[in-house]
Amino acid sequence: MKVSARLLGALLALGSVSTACQSCRCFPGDDCWPAQDVWSSFNETVDGRLIATVPLASPCHAPNYDAEVCKELKNGWMEPEVHYNSSSSVMAPFFTNGTCDPFHPVSKPCTLGNFINYAVNVSKPEHVSKTLSFVKKHNIRLVVRNTGHDYNGKSTGAGSVGLWMHHLKDIEINDFSSKYYNGKAMKMGAGVQGIEAYTAAHNQGLEVVGGECPTVGIAGGYSQGGGHSALASRYGLAADQVLEWEVIDGRGNFVTARRDNEYKDLYFALSGGGGGTYGVVWSMTSKAHTGHATSGLNLTFTNANISQDTYYEAVKLYQEKLPAIVDAGAMSVWYFTNTSFSISPLTGPNIPVAELNALVKPFTDGLKKLGIKYQIHSQQFGSYLEEFEGMQAPIQVGIAQYGGWLVPRSVVQEQNDALTDAYRYITEDGATFIGVGLNVSRALVGEDIDEINAVQPAWRETLIDTTITTQWNWTASRAAMVAEQRKMTKQYILRLAALSPNSGAYLNEGDFEQPNFQSVFYGNKYDKLRAIKAQYDPDEVFYGKTAVGSDEWRQLDDGRLCRA
Repeated sequence: MKVSARLLGALLALGSVSTACQSCRCFPGDDCWPAQDVWSSFNETVDGRLIATVPLASPCHAPNYDAEVCKELKNGWMEPEVHYNSSSSVMAPFFTNGTCDPFHPVSKPCTLGNFINYAVNVSKPEHVSKTLSFVKKHNIRLVVRNTGHDYNGKSTGAGSVGLWMHHLKDIEINDFSSKYYNGKAMKMGAGVQGIEAYTAAHNQGLEVVGGECPTVGIAGGYSQGGGHSALASRYGLAADQVLEWEVIDGRGNFVTARRDNEYKDLYFALSGGGGGTYGVVWSMTSKAHTGHATSGLNLTFTNANISQDTYYEAVKLYQEKLPAIVDAGAMSVWYFTNTSFSISPLTGPNIPVAELNALVKPFTDGLKKLGIKYQIHSQQFGSYLEEFEGMQAPIQVGIAQYGGWLVPRSVVQEQNDALTDAYRYITEDGATFIGVGLNVSRALVGEDIDEINAVQPAWRETLIDTTITTQWNWTASRAAMVAEQRKMTKQYILRLAALSPNSGAYLNEGDFEQPNFQSVFYGNKYDKLRAIKAQYDPDEVFYGKTAVGSDEWRQLDDGRLCRA
């Protein structure tokens, strides 16, 4: 019997749908998607805290257009404060798919697109466990989110329910005692943001490790992914500070994971193995250190009246002088394009300002020899919080796409010319370099650190955490922005990786299309982490792009999540 091409195509399509229903998460429009009365019943089980997503920028689109509200949104869209109070908004523009923002025409429909469909505004552990039960029963994708500070798309997802942890703001400072640490500690809820923790610590004469952006949540993907800090060269990464996690695992169990208890494998995974992967963190307890006077320094120059060769000689010179700076306990953030260079800032915890200036003097002496005019400002503050508020530049969101590589100290010592050539190629092509210069070596944090936590081992050899950014243009076509992102994957990061192929990248600021992400983001710890995930998330309810286990899933063009 002959079968027509049309009939054959229909049969194949039916087969594909059947397969999708078996291997994909349930999606809006599917027969399996819960009816409204089911959602209403679920809302009752979580104490009425279920939020149906209305995209933040819907007032910028018909039929809900409101000119004044839209203008306010447009003016503030690059500020994190606009987004982190939303249960659904995300700060990385690539992952909104252009469905609803203040920059597209009013007439363009505002759809959910890649936004979560619902969020549970979590206020107690039962909200988490009941949400886990609901999404597993109905085979719905789950997202764990806090502020939306996320470059890699983990905080959103089409056809999903989000656990919104943002309002868990409890902070306790106590005396912690264990076999491995005795001293002050800060217990912070999953929603505590950097500036909140810094302020609470400061009020007790203490300081804690957190991000350079004041609004990043500390206990979320930041610490769970490693977490660099202006205090890193003094204390190590954020993950190195963690003493205890309270977490609801994939089975719905509330457990306390410590280095020295029955959940030490979960402690290991949560401390650097990536957020939203093994469980939902309820709280994190980390070391709180005695506060110190802290110095800060900013320095800028441009390529005005000098050749490009001279300009990049100065770039190379800073890399050459960096080891002595970070070994003294300072941490540097700096960035440059093909026309301007800025250290903003260099932070010196417990380093007098005169000493900080002395650390930079070999570099400034070199700038003078190169004939480069520069502007410099340095200042000593009574505490880290004061330095943070006085020297840290505001950090905008929604302006760039990201990729990165951890550059070992050995590359700067042995291949500085080649490294500078790579940076020059990248920045002359229009991208921006952002560097984090630090020392989080085993000598600082302990020779056995790789057995204690899941931080990518390449961090321990790193001198420069390199981040490359390409500009996001809200009015350009999506195809143009995808092409810019592909440069990250196909050109820029490859040039850096060629200099240190056995290194890796910071998973929170890496390229979300990074090939071989398993080894690049997790090093030789991936297999161990996958086994831990299998134990604590046997139903594989947790998924995030580039997270452990994510290679076993794929996302279709409409955002539906399916087995690979």
